[in-house]
Amino acid sequence: MQWLMRLRVLWGTHKSCHAFQPASWHLRSQSVSATGAPRWNDHDTPEKFNFASDVVDYWTQMEKEGKRGPNPALWWVNSQGDEVKWSFRELTDFTCRAANVFTQTCGLQQGDRLALILPRVPEWWLVTMGCMRTGIIFIPGTTQMQAKDILYRLKESNANSIVTTDALAPDVDSVASQCPALKTKLLVSDRSCEGWLDFRSLIKSASPDHTCIKSKTTDPMVIFFTSGTSGFPKMAKHSHGLALRHSFPSCRKLLKLKASDVFWCMSDPGWIAALMGTLFEPWTAGSTVFTHHLPQFDPKVIVETLFKYPITQCFAAPSVFRMILQQNFSSLRFPTLEHCSASGEAVLPEEQEKWRERTGLLLHQIYGQTETGFTCGTARGSQVKPGSMGKAIPPFDVQIIDDKGNILPPNTEGNLGIRMKPTKPIGLFMLYENNPVKTAKVECGDFYNTGDKATIDEEGYIWFLGRDDDIINASGYRIGPAEVENALAEHPAVAESAVVSSPDRTRGQVVKAFVVLTPQFLSHDPDQLIKELQEHVKSVTAPYKYPRKVQFVPELPKTVTGKIKRNELREKESGQKQPQ
Repeated sequence: MQWLMRLRVLWGTHKSCHAFQPASWHLRSQSVSATGAPRWNDHDTPEKFNFASDVVDYWTQMEKEGKRGPNPALWWVNSQGDEVKWSFRELTDFTCRAANVFTQTCGLQQGDRLALILPRVPEWWLVTMGCMRTGIIFIPGTTQMQAKDILYRLKESNANSIVTTDALAPDVDSVASQCPALKTKLLVSDRSCEGWLDFRSLIKSASPDHTCIKSKTTDPMVIFFTSGTSGFPKMAKHSHGLALRHSFPSCRKLLKLKASDVFWCMSDPGWIAALMGTLFEPWTAGSTVFTHHLPQFDPKVIVETLFKYPITQCFAAPSVFRMILQQNFSSLRFPTLEHCSASGEAVLPEEQEKWRERTGLLLHQIYGQTETGFTCGTARGSQVKPGSMGKAIPPFDVQIIDDKGNILPPNTEGNLGIRMKPTKPIGLFMLYENNPVKTAKVECGDFYNTGDKATIDEEGYIWFLGRDDDIINASGYRIGPAEVENALAEHPAVAESAVVSSPDRTRGQVVKAFVVLTPQFLSHDPDQLIKELQEHVKSVTAPYKYPRKVQFVPELPKTVTGKIKRNELREKESGQKQPQ
């Protein structure tokens, strides 16, 4: 890759032969692992906060004073053997250059909007923190988008600038004339495109001298488009408080990261999990952010990477762990891996047990939304209750509420709510931009209603049942998809499943399961296997929950983050004519 060759001079790129050896890595980092960035209490609300200056520049100073080891802040690799290793000092330098590119070359000002559509490349970090330093609101998006998706986001957000690759530049150009607010286009590529500025060349020539704005904690920082699993994606606007929250003690307890850790978050850069997992969580602790380019999720590449590099913690969607478990790897005992976390959808108890058997490690579940960031989770070192999402993470007060905002007793199904009155907690989204109706709709008494159904036990552990619109009402019985999917997962024929409601003339709705079979059951008689699965579900859970309809499919429709598109399956069902 030509650009990586050029970056070796400016950005310290190395070949894989220079990779650290796991043993020496820990030895030289132990003396500084207790060092931490400035911290606040769970309920502090400082007037000003900026992640770039208050956290990243703090670690830069620690490096200058010899109080942080030589391990990199960012460690990027690809399948061709290329590596980029940046220290915090280099990150400060390069992100100050990016800030100057945005303000001096592009003419952007605090409060302007920049659409960021990049894969897992080092420039993603430069753009995000360059925006933080200048007060430019950045709007991440996944590279899986088509032209119509990009148009929707550019128009809805009134983006003034965009940063993307040559692969998406033609799509942007095809819709740019319909986006009057769009003034500058920045390209991350080895090739030039007419009408686009070369981001890499501009970074190289820009000055590293820049004074970070003194942003208020409540100033807007980032806008995320929701996944759009129900209706058009909404714009969830977050303040700098989203980053501040990761400095709170309760958030630090979730993963218990140290400066000696090498943390690999596999989330797509277009989603909020990437911001938390490749910026806020690890760099607040001074850890190394490890990332693999991973154009596509490949279980073999992921497993090889976990064996090759001294990764101590990994964070991914449950589907990633599921894909690994479905492969026939001879060993999954990774030499340096100490902790695994999953978020994005429910983790089945059977999957947690299989992961423990194969790796010797517990799989900890974390729950969050685009609107909330990390909401609850099973903290490292605490009891893992299989199937549970763990406990609330302060300052969030998470309760199970009814439709009027009243708190329900333990073990009662209800809405998962986060208290937002009398004071909205740090880290909760500000509002849905340009959509006061939707913003008001999620307010339920004193709570933000997540739209997820759950229960909470006497110890405070939370159990996910499904999205509000996922709940199936069959003959008066309310059935959560996760309950049936958990039961199906215990049968050896089921690789994965998705359960939705299906119209029924007599019962109103019945349970339907879309099932992906494991290879050894593909040749079995389908009618007999359906009966077997139905009887199995009846035997392991309440009989009324069994799927009256079962359909075998080669794969399930999913978002780019691995979430099952149940709404798509429901729409197919509701569009089908019922038998006369």
